[in-house]
Amino acid sequence: MSKELFIRAITRFIAGVILLGVLLFAPAGTFRYPQAWIFMGILFIPMFGAGLVMMAKNPELLEKRLSVKETESEQRSVILFSGIMFLAAFITAGFCFRFNFMMLPFPVSCVAAVIFLIGYALYAEVLRENTYLSRTVEVQENQKVVDTGLYGIVRHPMYMTTLIIFLMMPLILGSVISFVIMLAYFPIITKRIKNEEQVLEEGLDGYREYKKKVKYRLIPFVW
Repeated sequence: MSKELFIRAITRFIAGVILLGVLLFAPAGTFRYPQAWIFMGILFIPMFGAGLVMMAKNPELLEKRLSVKETESEQRSVILFSGIMFLAAFITAGFCFRFNFMMLPFPVSCVAAVIFLIGYALYAEVLRENTYLSRTVEVQENQKVVDTGLYGIVRHPMYMTTLIIFLMMPLILGSVISFVIMLAYFPIITKRIKNEEQVLEEGLDGYREYKKKVKYRLIPFVW
């Protein structure tokens, strides 16, 4: 573990906490937004723990997860639209809470929080199964096809878990409007997957055979 990696990871983490807090509490006009505190807690506490584990056990994976410099031109638009989606969803949730507009009952937020944590656990399992995972679309040196565990069910289990996580976010925050905004993740992730598979087919040995073995990309028995 390098000091530079540690500082970069901690800085990114703190910046994320501050940014999300501003996006949620500023539009809400108050810190008395319990759903937002629940969301931030179940998002950042496990994230901090996972970061410590990766820093100690697999700093190379942490380095990959911190890298956001995308080389594929198509993926730059995916990142842009994803950013817009998140900004719109979080800010809208804050305003919905402030004006009590189309807010969901608090028990719905609690159930969504449980499902969110299940998605988080599945995400951690994907990271354990595939140490080649990075936040950018690329074929890495000596990369091999992973076809066991969740990768034996769908070809992109990481995106499957993020689908669960992202759709639960607005429900935890209690905002129906934010949930509708988050549905934009479907076309965004579809675009990313199609481009990623093209890159993998061209650069990763055995990926074409893997596609024949595991037919579903994202959702078992659906797509």
